[in-house]
Amino acid sequence: MTGFARVSSATANYRWAWELKSVNAKGLDLRLRLPQGFDAIEIEARASLAEKLARGTCYATLSAQREAAAPEVHLNETLLRRLVEAVSHIPRDSALRPASIDGLLGVRGVVEIRDKGDDETDLAEAQKAALAGLAEALAALVAMRRSEGAALAQILGQRLAKLTTLRRAAEDCPARKPEAIRARLAESIAQLASQSKFDETRLYQEALLLAAKADVREELDRLEAHIAACTELLERGGPVGRRLDFLAQELGREANTLCAKSNDASLTAIGLELRVEIEQFREQVQNIE
Repeated sequence: MTGFARVSSATANYRWAWELKSVNAKGLDLRLRLPQGFDAIEIEARASLAEKLARGTCYATLSAQREAAAPEVHLNETLLRRLVEAVSHIPRDSALRPASIDGLLGVRGVVEIRDKGDDETDLAEAQKAALAGLAEALAALVAMRRSEGAALAQILGQRLAKLTTLRRAAEDCPARKPEAIRARLAESIAQLASQSKFDETRLYQEALLLAAKADVREELDRLEAHIAACTELLERGGPVGRRLDFLAQELGREANTLCAKSNDASLTAIGLELRVEIEQFREQVQNIE
């Protein structure tokens, strides 16, 4: 399932934004990227994503920026007093000017201007807000995926309707009628009997065994059961992608067997068309959760 969602907001000292992207995948692959200082929410964020998503590769990226804060001024009063004391012992003459406060403050180490450090309370508030924002973004992503899923469900329903039509065509194929099978067997037996001497009784027994093996009744019944199961899953909703994928494989297996057992061109053509539709059905199944 594909989808995209973006949510941004701000707290007192932080601005942050979530971007969620999901693409098709057989399993669930969560790829989370968090900025420095937000590592503490990784476990809870992953749990939230895994709770709402069951399939697909999801890229969840959080960007956060701290708002510019007023710098802090630190005055080294101890060093300043020592400087004042040291200057007071220097003899004054005409060549020296008296020490001024601005000159002493300019001495390295007396005054330091530092950026305000991260406040734990502010950071905790930003982390809590980011988790709430993730829930909002995740809800938007799920809504987009559900919209896509509803559209795909209609397409899959059309495929299943086509499969039902083809299965019925195979069911009603004239080549499966007893009289048609009997005529083909009789023709084959007559051709063999005209070429060599055969035990006709044994030949008819073998022909009946071959006819039984060539019957596609079981394949048609299983096709009907699998189509019904797929229809039920689509109507039920929820994460059904893996189950539909399994059923698509079973449908393909039955269609292949039908083609292999068919001894009539018309029935084989129906079987081949079934295989094409099943493959297209399976390709679409790969796109749903």
